[in-house]
Amino acid sequence: MKTLWTPNRILVMGFALFTLIGAILLWIPLAHESNQQVTFLDALFTATSAFSVTGLVVVDTATTYNLFGELVILGLIQVGGIGFVTSAVFFSILIGKRIGIKERLILGEQLNQSSLQGLIRLLMMVIYTTLIIEALGFILLSFRFVPDWGWLKGMYYALFHSVSAFNSAGFELFGMIDPFSSLSIYRDDVIVNMTVGWLMILGALGFVVIIEVFNYSKTRKLSLHTKLVLTMTSILLLLGTIIICMMEWSNPATLDSLHWLDKGMASFFHSTARTGGFSTLDVSEMYPTTLFFIIILMFIGASPGSTGGGIKVTTAIVILLSVWTMIRGRTNVVAFRRTIPNDNVYKALTITVLSMLFVIINVIFLTMTERADFLTVMFEVVSAFGTVGSSMGITPELSPYGKILIIICMFVGRLGPLTLGFAMVQKMGRESIKYPEEKLMIG
Repeated sequence: MKTLWTPNRILVMGFALFTLIGAILLWIPLAHESNQQVTFLDALFTATSAFSVTGLVVVDTATTYNLFGELVILGLIQVGGIGFVTSAVFFSILIGKRIGIKERLILGEQLNQSSLQGLIRLLMMVIYTTLIIEALGFILLSFRFVPDWGWLKGMYYALFHSVSAFNSAGFELFGMIDPFSSLSIYRDDVIVNMTVGWLMILGALGFVVIIEVFNYSKTRKLSLHTKLVLTMTSILLLLGTIIICMMEWSNPATLDSLHWLDKGMASFFHSTARTGGFSTLDVSEMYPTTLFFIIILMFIGASPGSTGGGIKVTTAIVILLSVWTMIRGRTNVVAFRRTIPNDNVYKALTITVLSMLFVIINVIFLTMTERADFLTVMFEVVSAFGTVGSSMGITPELSPYGKILIIICMFVGRLGPLTLGFAMVQKMGRESIKYPEEKLMIG
């Protein structure tokens, strides 16, 4: 039994169970508008998208689901964003249940922590951080949504979109104006763009990074992980804003008609949305070069222990540093005067290779099942794997086989290919064997 129920396998089984429960709740007529019917596959797609905090949808959320259905989606987003193990342990603490070693091991795996020390304190800080940031987002968005939609509806919209943005989900409720339009009606609104954009940035940074930065005035110390995350995130945001703005500046379907300040704001917003899935521009009308660059951003994704997906920014920077180290003829990968362990380098390489293979295989299969060009299919697959939620418009038109493939992409993308691989093949307590070394020719 010890080798059967490893922490990784419990995470996989728990994720599948919560998704299935969500799918059933979204499938029953109680969750739909009176004139709408939803198949179980579409309900499963929506539940997977919400619980994996992706945001891809095959049916418009606002026009298909009623208040109960929307609240089910919101609950899946919140639990999926902070992690179902985190949520379960938190409620166990509330009812006074003792948290044992087994629960701590699973929680450590969920929070991407190698040590069991201080896990419960970290969990409580994760909950507090989530509530505080989402509350701030709710207050700021209320200033815009309440005047537009009235007190009750405006506050509900502010709450829904604050939770959706911080958890990098990308679900929105403005489909009654234009289905699948995301936040395009607020394209030139500073409050909505900046609030949602910064909620996505904070969600993508990860709880450990947010907590360390918040406590910096007291500790005067940042870990290597936090330094690398902040550095890489800043580079991606700046580079993304500049390149999207330059590429789309004269595109009549996206930025051309906007004021130059609005062009910069829209470019910044879509740079932040590499993990969140919200959009203020029609992504399908962007130039192919811009779309390919966004694909790269989505593949990299957020940071470990965050609400976002992708291979993670630390994985990307470790790979780049490893290449730079090899080019310089050195053996130790160094960042901020700290040597990165070889285990981390191997793990980063493994995650990158597995992720690329997974994306390539799914792109091949999806080009066989769908009537769409290669770039559109690649964008959809990477968006699902990176749990981003951006789409070029083919999601509602997917065939049943295409929907199943994207569901698998979202499932694997949220859990991570390495976690899924460990769940399938790893045995606890098995000793490794050291074989003799022999060099081979490379390059």
